[in-house]
Amino acid sequence: MLKLIRELLENVRIAVVALTGNRLRTVLTLLGIGIGVATLIAIFGIIQGLNSSFSSQLDALGSSSLTISQRPWIMGPQNWWKFRNRPRVTIRDFQEVKRQSQLANAVAPSVGDSYEIKWGDKSIPTVQTVGTTEDFSVARGTFPHVGRFISDTDNDLRQRVVVLGPDVSDPLFGSSEAAVGHWIQIGRERYQVIGVLDRRGKLLGQSLDLIAIVPFETFRNDFGARRGINIAVSATDPKALDALEDETTTILRRVRGLRPEQDDNFTINRQEQFTKLYDQLTGTLYAVALGVGLITLVVGGIGIMNIMLVSVRERTREIGVRRALGARKRTIVTQFLFESVAVSLAGGGAGTALGLTVAHLVGELTPLAAAVTPSGILLGVAFSTVVGVLFGIWPAWSAANLDPVEALRYE
Repeated sequence: MLKLIRELLENVRIAVVALTGNRLRTVLTLLGIGIGVATLIAIFGIIQGLNSSFSSQLDALGSSSLTISQRPWIMGPQNWWKFRNRPRVTIRDFQEVKRQSQLANAVAPSVGDSYEIKWGDKSIPTVQTVGTTEDFSVARGTFPHVGRFISDTDNDLRQRVVVLGPDVSDPLFGSSEAAVGHWIQIGRERYQVIGVLDRRGKLLGQSLDLIAIVPFETFRNDFGARRGINIAVSATDPKALDALEDETTTILRRVRGLRPEQDDNFTINRQEQFTKLYDQLTGTLYAVALGVGLITLVVGGIGIMNIMLVSVRERTREIGVRRALGARKRTIVTQFLFESVAVSLAGGGAGTALGLTVAHLVGELTPLAAAVTPSGILLGVAFSTVVGVLFGIWPAWSAANLDPVEALRYE
């Protein structure tokens, strides 16, 4: 064991001497592998950040909720004809789901359209105005930041009250706190602001905070009752969502009198639909980006191999002397692999730092999200080691298999 350790330490010493003996060549080699690793780490960080950002945006839809609608959230133009003649989701559908479901902890109907909202001489032209019930807050995870949410009493009495999103309250009143108690105009009717919601951010570039929520029956009274509705249903535990979907499907099929051979004439939408679309849209792009990063890394590895082959040629007599003095092939292979891995790790370390810095700057200075995580550092070290070993094998093998006699004669 001691002999092996001494041999390894000697190889390390020889590698350090060889690398520091020709600093310019070493730096140029480091530069090649460093750029490759930096490119890969930056792409990896940006992809991780985008995935994390999209996942957070989807959470705004409610990770433990589903939505019953007439049509799917996502459908191609060819599918529109398939779904256009479906019957609307009705108040009876909502009432039966709410009455029969054993797994749902909140069931809320919703209906909506875009209207202009005015306060004094200020206005916002297109605000998503939603009519719903008290359960909507739980089903969607939408809670007031100040004031209160609409109640079932507001709905039963058809009160003209409204809860605003912060992208409505802030431009009109300057702050969420200042909005509560004021009367605003939605369309032709006046509503009193009773609360302002927590900020939720954006989904696919659209603000989730540009919204006004009024009682369901008030909306139908003021803006028309002949509209299809959606139904938000949530489970206490996100793990029970599959069971909740099965239960809801069974209830709706029974309510609508569908025979076993008939397809569903409604859609149960879940946030996974956006996840699948996101994966479809970005999968190829990510593969191309990672391919470019790996190609850059391979180019850096070829640079290491080239420099190591030059080093073997320059040190042929040294190798011949060591072989003549009894050095084994394994020792020569280990020595040159040490040098190759050392160069690769040094370049990879610098490249990892540069890549993480670039990813951080992208996250700070551009709309693109970028995440800097410990896995990025491990990825850089792992790729550097693998590249150093793979591209150092041939030079090390060439050095170990030199004929000692011919090597000693080499000028």
